[in-house]
Amino acid sequence: MKSYLREWFFRKWYWYISKVDRKSEILLMNYGYHDPDHPIELCPEDENDRFSIQLYHHLVSGVDVSGKDICEIGSGRGGGLAYIHKRFKPASSVGVELNKKAVNFCNSFYHLPGMRFHQGDAQEIPFENETLDTVLNVESSHRYDQFKVFLDEGYRVLKKGGYLLLTDFRYDYNMQALESDLKATDFEIVHRENINQQVINALREDDARRKDLVKRLVPRFMQKLARSFAGAVGSRTYKKFADGRFVYFLYVLRK
Repeated sequence: MKSYLREWFFRKWYWYISKVDRKSEILLMNYGYHDPDHPIELCPEDENDRFSIQLYHHLVSGVDVSGKDICEIGSGRGGGLAYIHKRFKPASSVGVELNKKAVNFCNSFYHLPGMRFHQGDAQEIPFENETLDTVLNVESSHRYDQFKVFLDEGYRVLKKGGYLLLTDFRYDYNMQALESDLKATDFEIVHRENINQQVINALREDDARRKDLVKRLVPRFMQKLARSFAGAVGSRTYKKFADGRFVYFLYVLRK
């Protein structure tokens, strides 16, 4: 029942965003990343989403995806994959997203040669064996009922030497189980990192924009819930990152 309610909420959320976001302001919905000692240069058109984009940049920058075939599982409204496609120039980029409204939005909004979006399930990835060089998964896996199945699917669709780039959060008491799932696969763990502080930095820096979006786009009776969903400073979600109950991690896995 818990899983059903969670998926119902996300379906309704995407439906709601598609109705109220008339100016296509919400292209990324992750909590972001900010390391003030290592700023990145962005095009003016990307500045509005700087902190969410920086999470994608940090995740991908350690792996060469230029000229490769890449896929993002859980691509949402496509802003992260679009940035990677423009900045790192893979040969092809495919976004796979369970929510049909999000897929339809992406295919109508983005017009980048070599990039497309499909509806599909993270636990049944719609690709043949060993067809991808890199799989991305950003702040999506905490919703999967069978995380280990997703890992096995990621391994299946990757070519030998390919990478699964994974970043997300869990409650602190679930981290041991996550690590056990990773070790139970045939992936080599190339890199692991706790990025809680960088996520908190991003939430602080991006707080005014997030609260403004909630105020303008969300009915007043839902704004407290929406601020928590957005990780606004002072919200329950923000406090869980700040006190360590939520652990935000990054893994680079190689087949």
